[in-house]
Amino acid sequence: MKNVLVVIDMQNDFIDGALGTKEAQAIVSGVAERIRDYKGQLVIATMDTHKDDYMNTSEGRHLPVPHCIKGTKGWEFGEEIAEELEKAEAKIFEKPVFGSEQMAEYLYELAQKEELKIELIGLCTDICVVSNALLLKAKLPETELTVNAKCCAGVTPESHQAALLTMKMCQVEIIGKTYN
Repeated sequence: MKNVLVVIDMQNDFIDGALGTKEAQAIVSGVAERIRDYKGQLVIATMDTHKDDYMNTSEGRHLPVPHCIKGTKGWEFGEEIAEELEKAEAKIFEKPVFGSEQMAEYLYELAQKEELKIELIGLCTDICVVSNALLLKAKLPETELTVNAKCCAGVTPESHQAALLTMKMCQVEIIGKTYN
């Protein structure tokens, strides 16, 4: 069995930048610790990645806050997270939308060779974490898929809880005590 940690969008704009929250800031050390826990195992990270024309995209029209523009400080991983991902030799997937089809396909190919156990952590629970969890569940329905709630934060505490419930209802295991 291969253990896989998927770190979703732990980027400056979601931590303390354009879309940052105190809840996101509060999980940084726990996420870094979780990456260290996976030393010698497979660590994957996603990066929300937009271009300068973000405001002209569908997402930009619905969420008119420029964020994670490639090449900006906000697009980069938080410093502590970047250090741990580098040490872990993480495989990075840039994604222009909430879920990473490329990452899901990569894990699907791995799952054809060996059994996987996947844990997801990161930001934002109610947008990109839930999107990636459901994408992986659809692609790998028999793979053990876990979301570690104590290493996730949502746009709001309420939407974080709603996303956790949605994932639980879709047979994604939720572990870890989370904020209320």
